[in-house]
Amino acid sequence: MTHSSGKVPRGFTRYYVLYLLSEKELTGKGIIEESINRSDGDWAPSPGLIYPLLGRLVRDGLISELDGGKFTTTDNGLEELSTHGAFQDQIENQFNLVNKLGLSMFAAGKFLTEEALDRISTVTTTVRSKVGKRSNEAQQQFDEKYEAFLLQELDKLKLRKTTNLTNSDP
Repeated sequence: MTHSSGKVPRGFTRYYVLYLLSEKELTGKGIIEESINRSDGDWAPSPGLIYPLLGRLVRDGLISELDGGKFTTTDNGLEELSTHGAFQDQIENQFNLVNKLGLSMFAAGKFLTEEALDRISTVTTTVRSKVGKRSNEAQQQFDEKYEAFLLQELDKLKLRKTTNLTNSDP
């Protein structure tokens, strides 16, 4: 089984996590396991990718944390997913139309890429404005939980190292 994080486009994980959490409540570990299962082991997002992302999604109001460390998509998160899906459909429709008009794949891709970049620039400005208005408190709470998780994992590694050293002594 080969893990290949390079196959996933930049920004994909954000929408994929929103999508998974719209289906069912999951922990960070559950998201990682679900990603591995659905990709047949080809993609295993790291905790260093998933946990900070969850913090940003909580901070941005797109997901909320439930009891037991599970997360779920908020109404804002569902709206974000809907917007992303509509944008994807629009790009596909435009690409098909340009191809029907007889332009090459390269030309069609070039025109659509330029339009997408213009739209992305507009969306980025809007997102930055909204993110700046969010509470830092939610991010701080998540950072504290993530730090506790990392310390716990570090303790496990230290224990494993100590156990390995003890078992290897003659």
